Amino acid sequence: MKTILIGSDKSGFELKEAIKVHLVEKGYEVTDCGTTDIDKPKGYFVVAPAAAKKVQDKKFEKAILICGTGMGMAIVANKYKGVYAAVCENPYAAEKARSINDANILAMGGWITGSVMACEMVDKFLETQFTQGLEEWRQEFLKSAREQVREIEAGIYK
Repeated sequence: MKTILIGSDKSGFELKEAIKVHLVEKGYEVTDCGTTDIDKPKGYFVVAPAAAKKVQDKKFEKAILICGTGMGMAIVANKYKGVYAAVCENPYAAEKARSINDANILAMGGWITGSVMACEMVDKFLETQFTQGLEEWRQEFLKSAREQVREIEAGIYK
């Protein structure tokens, strides 16, 4: 069974719940590390580190994080070595976050994105592989770029 990590703060709660239903219908096992009770919300600054650490430790390959704009979640998650969170607002951006940037966390805004669009974004994000559908020269360029980014990261996180 495919497993995915998901989390939200109060502002992303309704969208997260809609995405969870969609993922379960598609055969995913969903682990929620965020707000599970709207009356007892967790802040984005609590949810994002919990998810990022699990991705960093390779307990989950990918995660989906939702706050009001997606930006708070991404800013915090990107503080963790090996975590590449991308804020996306449409399916094309979600697909490119994977195929070009090899993002491992999709961040979305509950105030910005409707549930139908969000589910399309999630599908694109989860179904797209790094360099998928790109010309061979571009694949080689992006693989090299990914290694250079990891070298930069290694220098920062000594």
